[in-house]
Amino acid sequence: MNELSLFNTLFNSAFDGTMPEFNIHASPAMPKVDVMEMKDSYLLEMELPGLTEKDVNIELDRNVLTIASVKADKTEKAENSEKSEKSKWLLRERRKMEFARRFTLPEDADVQAISAVFKNGILSVNIARKAIPAPKKIEIAVA
Repeated sequence: MNELSLFNTLFNSAFDGTMPEFNIHASPAMPKVDVMEMKDSYLLEMELPGLTEKDVNIELDRNVLTIASVKADKTEKAENSEKSEKSKWLLRERRKMEFARRFTLPEDADVQAISAVFKNGILSVNIARKAIPAPKKIEIAVA
């Protein structure tokens, strides 16, 4: 569901005299990624606000780099409190954050030299580059 469809739901409900529906099926948010190619490496930067390095998992399998996270909202415990008996959620999109992004690494990526740093909500993954052997010409022998 996009912002326009949310606006239409609220707008249409205002004219039929009922309360607006807040039962929104929001798709999981995919974090934004920038990838830069440099002479000696590739730099992948991903925005992960509200997460820490403990919330993120990075794996490499057959030249595919996967960055994933599953984080549940900490308000689950609060639902059993006295406050929750007097209130109810109308809209709850932050209950669980889950994503997985996969990147197929280029042929010149050095999979033995990948490092990651997490600072101020930005995950930076540095992927070193290796020299690719030049094509080899094969001589044909005369029989």
